[in-house]
Amino acid sequence: MTTPVPERLRACGLRVTAPRAAVLGVLDDATGGHEHLTTAEVAERARGRLGTVSLQAVYDVLEVLVTAGLARRIEPAGQPALFEGRVGDNHHHLVCRGCGRTVDVDCAGGQAPCLTPSTTTGFVVDEAEVVFWGRCPDCQNRNRTTED
Repeated sequence: MTTPVPERLRACGLRVTAPRAAVLGVLDDATGGHEHLTTAEVAERARGRLGTVSLQAVYDVLEVLVTAGLARRIEPAGQPALFEGRVGDNHHHLVCRGCGRTVDVDCAGGQAPCLTPSTTTGFVVDEAEVVFWGRCPDCQNRNRTTED
């Protein structure tokens, strides 16, 4: 991210607190590695920056950041919620049915929303969220090995 964390928080009307800055910093770092983190993983990394922060505080901060548009929550069926700092673009996710690995995939359809519903029933659609399910290469190889 080119804009410093405190400036981004203030630009969204948020007070800059140590937990908010730490959690947003964790998500920024994770974005560079294309990671999608559980709340527990965010908390663990935030503790590395702060020394101590409760899991409940991290839940609260993540909710604030998602609401402000500074973070994104992904909720693959049957798995814990994941959080990422990649926001404001038009991308989707691939999720492995075997190990749960989640990776970003850019939308091939252009501007958001990249899909058009058959009917909007009065809604103004501004985003389409697509989750592609399958098996990652590691799980495919593991299955081949166990079948032999």
